[in-house]
Amino acid sequence: MTITELFRQTRPYVRPYRPLLLATLALTAVGSFAAQVNAWILRYTVDNINALTEAHKTLKDGIDLLVFISLVLIGKELVYAIVQFGQKFYGEKLRIYISRDLAQTIVERILSYRMAFYTAPENESGKLQTRIDLGISSLTRLVQNFFVDIMPLFANSIVALAFMFNANFYVGLVGLAILPIYFYISQLQARKLGGFRRKMRTYRENKSNGIISLIDSITVIKSFVREPFEAEKHKDLQFSMTQNLMQTRQLSFVFDSVKGFVEQFGVVIIIILTSYFVLNGNMTIGTIMFHILLFNNVSAPIRQLHRIYDEVNDALINAEGYFEIVQSESEVEQSGSLRPTIDGQFELRNVNFHYPNGTQALKEVSMKMEPNKITALVGLSGAGKSTLINLLDKFYEPSSGEIYLDGTNLSAIDTEYLRSKIGLVLQKNHIFKGTIAENIGYGKLGATQAEIETAAKQAYIHDQIMLSPKGYETSAQQLSGGQQQRIAIARLFLKDPAIIFLDEPTANLDAIATEQIRKSLDAIKKDRTVIIISHSISQIIDADNIVVMDNGRVVEEGLHDELYDKQGTYHDIFSAMANSLNIEKIARTMN
Repeated sequence: MTITELFRQTRPYVRPYRPLLLATLALTAVGSFAAQVNAWILRYTVDNINALTEAHKTLKDGIDLLVFISLVLIGKELVYAIVQFGQKFYGEKLRIYISRDLAQTIVERILSYRMAFYTAPENESGKLQTRIDLGISSLTRLVQNFFVDIMPLFANSIVALAFMFNANFYVGLVGLAILPIYFYISQLQARKLGGFRRKMRTYRENKSNGIISLIDSITVIKSFVREPFEAEKHKDLQFSMTQNLMQTRQLSFVFDSVKGFVEQFGVVIIIILTSYFVLNGNMTIGTIMFHILLFNNVSAPIRQLHRIYDEVNDALINAEGYFEIVQSESEVEQSGSLRPTIDGQFELRNVNFHYPNGTQALKEVSMKMEPNKITALVGLSGAGKSTLINLLDKFYEPSSGEIYLDGTNLSAIDTEYLRSKIGLVLQKNHIFKGTIAENIGYGKLGATQAEIETAAKQAYIHDQIMLSPKGYETSAQQLSGGQQQRIAIARLFLKDPAIIFLDEPTANLDAIATEQIRKSLDAIKKDRTVIIISHSISQIIDADNIVVMDNGRVVEEGLHDELYDKQGTYHDIFSAMANSLNIEKIARTMN
């Protein structure tokens, strides 16, 4: 990304704040002229004092001159202080507002992306977070640099250069000749450092992702006593980052030294040239100081540029990552526009699905799921059951084949409308930071306390909630795994959907809680289309239709008794379930 492209990309974020921008530009124009006053006053002072000295005048004769100079300089400093305050305040205000808009934009964008975006290796949570954070901080720092630092400096430089040409063409030419040389060196520096900066961005993403992974895996790490192993892995990354950073700094210091030499070489030329004109009688003594101060104003951006230019180029690299996320049009979740009346009949025709990593999870799957019936998906782990639910909920699009809901192609149905009609309970449900009431209320925004409590009672969690000192205001993350599962099921009751997807809904519950939830689920299943994945015999045995999957294919379909009598895949799976429960001993105990 070039600087021109970067400014083109950031223009939409700056445009809403044009009044702030114009105010900053106006203050910059005033400040650039005010910055030259010292040079004019110094020349005026030196020439007049020199004239008074040559005329053998005393302090009494020069008092008016000193008062005039003092008033002008104090007035200039007062104006300059107001201008600088305005520049910094408006520039900082602009930076803060744009930072807010950048952050909000990317939140809205990533919420609109399909699930495949989040499962891609380059978009792991730590990498994504680092890319976003670096992008926003770099872009906002760029805005601050441009409007608070660079723009005033360069405005001062241009005005000072114009005054230098006005005073003496040749001196102005020297000041002008130094700038393109310096910029050429800076651009060369940027090209040389571009590769190192991209590597550093990758290292930072991997580091952030590694730390998040470390925290998520801490129980396993400690149980296997793998702390030294994990520390060594991160040590390798840290050393690679250090080596890359040292190479970056070394190269930067070389270029900075060259740029410093060019700047000082220009100062030497100005001193020699102005001294020549003074000795030749073409300039006054005060003009020497006048040109040196003006050249100082011209070279001020040069002295700052080594810092600002580094930040600008960092912004270019980090902005690439930010805008790659914001502009990933191919990742936007596709939605239809139809909002048909939903009864709940699903039909899959020759559906194939590949995950982003290339794994084929479904192979030529064809089946029907009848409305207001319970369909159980049975199969070993990795058979494609959860993938199938993800497709029915439009979390993913089929690689090929078609899915219909009540005769309408699923892709043509409005996604938001579809999901508003579906309730989903997973094996492990996410619990948000917040109270129990807030987590249950997530199922129906604006739900009353009475509705929340009713849903909790239906999920058999109300009594346990009331045992907590704060009741429904207790932090939901303090609950046990089984309690959190029932909070998720309470959300389902509150949402009251037409279609229910249950993916191992009682996997984390104890036997009594499982029985309670089974009863509550039986109640909510009435007059709804239910698709359930479970390894629990009680959850599948009474299903209206059982679909048996193996390695991404549908291998058997029918009622329990029919499938069991076939002595096929379902018979093997059901027998294994029964044996794992030690049915014979349970039966003897019950008798």
